[in-house]
Amino acid sequence: MKSIGIISTTAMALLLGFGAPALARQDQQEKPKQEEHPAKPEQKHQEKQAKQPKQEPQPKQQQQDQVNSNKQQQQHAQQQAKNQQDQQQKHQQQQQANTDKQQQQHAQQQAKSQQDQQQQQQRDNSQKQEQQIAKRQQDQQRQSQQQQQDRSANQSQQQARGQQQQYSEQQAHVQPVHMQSREEQHRQQGEQQRAWQQHRASNWQSEHRDWQQRGGYNGYRIPEDRYNGYFGSNHYFRIYSYPVVIVGGYPRFQYGGYWFSLADSWPEYWSNNWYDDDDVYVDYSGDGYYLYNRRYPRDRIAINVYVD
Repeated sequence: MKSIGIISTTAMALLLGFGAPALARQDQQEKPKQEEHPAKPEQKHQEKQAKQPKQEPQPKQQQQDQVNSNKQQQQHAQQQAKNQQDQQQKHQQQQQANTDKQQQQHAQQQAKSQQDQQQQQQRDNSQKQEQQIAKRQQDQQRQSQQQQQDRSANQSQQQARGQQQQYSEQQAHVQPVHMQSREEQHRQQGEQQRAWQQHRASNWQSEHRDWQQRGGYNGYRIPEDRYNGYFGSNHYFRIYSYPVVIVGGYPRFQYGGYWFSLADSWPEYWSNNWYDDDDVYVDYSGDGYYLYNRRYPRDRIAINVYVD
């Protein structure tokens, strides 16, 4: 059995010995054929990679740090972009708000201007209407005053004629058989003129006294309805158009149904015949009755009022 194993081993060795050269020749024949074909790109790339030195892999901690750093940079870039976008939006919103505010202010200003114009126009119209009403009232008042003055003048003239007639009748009754001659009339006029001249002031500004300085007026007071019809600045007359008498050395004249006498002297700068030529009127001025001369409106003479 041992010899059989030896024989088998020897046979196998011989077979391998003859087979190896044959395989070597076959490989040499196929190798040139393979060298004739160019290498494929993949093979070149693999060969290039094979030639390059291999990088050593980084440690795990460094890779994690790099990932975190990249993540932080990305987050920072995103945050900056978001901030810029927010600022731009905020700026745009602010601009829009300013534009809306300006438009609103402009609209309000226009509305206010229109309202002011309307109010001004209403005020102008109202003022114009008030002026027209006031003018009509003034015209009516002037017309009424004129009519009243005309009536008063007519009444004064009628009353003056009646008083003159009454005075003539009284004189005729007192002296029925005696008529005044021209000489007597001249004498009477001379007496009256002397009486007027005796009460002419030398310096009226220092000599005259009003009713307040005299202690107040305590004489007869004319009723209001009678006063409004005959007295005041609108009812002027001339003294010698009415009866005039001398009582106690003072001239006394009649007008409006009452007798009046001067309680004060008259200014020296008035004309000599002012009582015959000038228009005068009787007025109540707060503290008593005064005689006014229209030619000298700033002066006034205190007078007394008598019923008879």
